[in-house]
Amino acid sequence: MTTENDKKPAYSPGLAGVIAGETEICWVDPNAGLMYRGYDIHEMAEKANFEEVAYLLLNGELPTTAQLGEFSQALAAERSLPKEVLEMMRLLPKKTHPMDMLRTGYSMLGPFDPDLNDHSHEANIRKAMRLIAKTTTLIADGFRIQHGQNPLPERTDLTMAGNLFYKLSGEVPPTWKIRMMDTIFILYADHEYNASTFAARVTASTLADMYAAVTSACGTLQGPLPGGANEEPVKRLADIKTPDSAEKWMRDALARKAKIMTWGDRGYKSGNMRLPTNRTNRL
Repeated sequence: MTTENDKKPAYSPGLAGVIAGETEICWVDPNAGLMYRGYDIHEMAEKANFEEVAYLLLNGELPTTAQLGEFSQALAAERSLPKEVLEMMRLLPKKTHPMDMLRTGYSMLGPFDPDLNDHSHEANIRKAMRLIAKTTTLIADGFRIQHGQNPLPERTDLTMAGNLFYKLSGEVPPTWKIRMMDTIFILYADHEYNASTFAARVTASTLADMYAAVTSACGTLQGPLPGGANEEPVKRLADIKTPDSAEKWMRDALARKAKIMTWGDRGYKSGNMRLPTNRTNRL
């Protein structure tokens, strides 16, 4: 005899094993690596800059030299923030967490976008480019405002990575620093169906605007379980203090069944796919 309980679907904690959607943009293979549009991220990190990878993710193919130049110029032209957004950041408490400032900045930028409620593919690309361009400005200008300094003007002659360093410090960084930041940007550009991506897709599925979706994603990323936007690993390193203490710290944490933030991903079987030691070249 079939009961009502027999008809219930299986419970899947954390949506484990549940196919929530499909994407051609990013693929996490737990046994091979992380791919952007079929390209191994480690080769991209070695040979490309962030603007090339952003173009790839948005358009499905790598840009030609001419396309990259046009795309980079278009991004640089969209970096500046409306004066109202800058004023909003000045009104926030000085101890506001940077992720709270970023999340609030995304939300406030929405009404200033002329394509806000145009859901066509062309308009979505334009909005995505504006969001990409303005993210580092929100970070840098917010940092300077919190430290009692005035935001610096954009350097459109610098790449996204170089401009971020300049706006934070007031100095044009050496090439190795730009390369380092480019590598960080590339490795964290996408990660298939992480929590923040899932949150953004849920919001976007209601036909809410892109800024609402990105605000949802930013709020989700801020939580400590996905690492608090890389904040939690820094805290863990401060707790561990020295390399010699790492193993004991880890064993003690495991014995307490403590949550160890960003030490991996529930989909990984052989380590963090962003690390070179877990690279498998699939090109």
